[in-house]
Amino acid sequence: MGIGFDVIIAALVGVLVGAVATFAFFLSERERGVTVAADVPDLSDDEKALVAVFPETTIILDSEDSVLRADAEALYIGLVKDSHLANDELIEMVARLRATGDTTPADLTLRRGSVEDAGLFYVTITLAPLTEDRVLVVVHDRTAAIRLEQTRRDFVQNISHELKTPVGAIGLLAETVEESADDPKLVARFAGQMKLESKRLGDLVRDIIELSRLQEPTALVNPALVDLDAVIDEAVDRSSVEAAARRIEIRTGGERGVRVMGDHSLLATALRNLLDNAIRYSDDDRVVSLGVAVRDGMVRIAVVDQGEGIPQEAQDRVFERFYRTDAARSRQTGGTGLGLSIVKHIAADHGGTVTLWSEPGRGATFTLIIPEHAEGDA
Repeated sequence: MGIGFDVIIAALVGVLVGAVATFAFFLSERERGVTVAADVPDLSDDEKALVAVFPETTIILDSEDSVLRADAEALYIGLVKDSHLANDELIEMVARLRATGDTTPADLTLRRGSVEDAGLFYVTITLAPLTEDRVLVVVHDRTAAIRLEQTRRDFVQNISHELKTPVGAIGLLAETVEESADDPKLVARFAGQMKLESKRLGDLVRDIIELSRLQEPTALVNPALVDLDAVIDEAVDRSSVEAAARRIEIRTGGERGVRVMGDHSLLATALRNLLDNAIRYSDDDRVVSLGVAVRDGMVRIAVVDQGEGIPQEAQDRVFERFYRTDAARSRQTGGTGLGLSIVKHIAADHGGTVTLWSEPGRGATFTLIIPEHAEGDA
């Protein structure tokens, strides 16, 4: 390809963010159960050394573009599947390198799952030719930096948008209490309103922190096998006090023993928010149902209420931050307007989505859709 191998090594090593010892690299890779450079047949010592010091995700392709070696991260983010490249843009980059020697880096946006609303990875791909027509693919993950910037920006917007309302209300109520010091009934009345506003402020801060945490790069970096039955039991238990206060029965049904890859705590939070939302917009003495179904490799967890339903013109906006279909009722029942946004973020981070069906007078059904863990999956 017209480029000296020694020159390539020198150039690539020169831009390394940092180096790790070869032994430590091999050990950590083996612990994750992936193929390491030393295990690839006929890999030269220079190639082994080059791959060993890279802190980024790496892939080595043979002359037929089959994957000789790939980090676990390359499989997780969807660049590699069954010993072949699984991303069309990367395949085109490799073809261009072989045809023209073009090693220009490219920024790629990768979806976490197969559904449209799944979360995204942001990576920069750099290619380099190796000996014997092999190709080295270096993947620099920029997701952390991008999500951190989004978190900072959104947090400032959230603070300025909503926190000023309860803070202002508490201030006015405090002034009123001070002016009504000689009227115990008024003091008691306004003190009660201050308690409600204080609780709303606390709930709002909690949800803003939760939403900000979900946008951090560490929100779901180490997914584990999750028992969905345990998640549902926890979510129902966390919503039971509010349901009992309204004499609302929570019924569960559908398939049992379903398992998914993800985070137990985050999934429990998502279902609790869906249940809390259903309870909040249901009348007293009603039923809220939660059912599980599996179809085409996707798990569907539906939460159904018997409330007034959501108007068609509002259905496209219910997942927006701070949007409330009934602002007065939401304030009365303590809603912050962030619960469904939190659910949407959790669904996306699990490679899934959340959908809504509703008609006025017929209640609403929110469905969390995430991939099922199939037996034999890594």
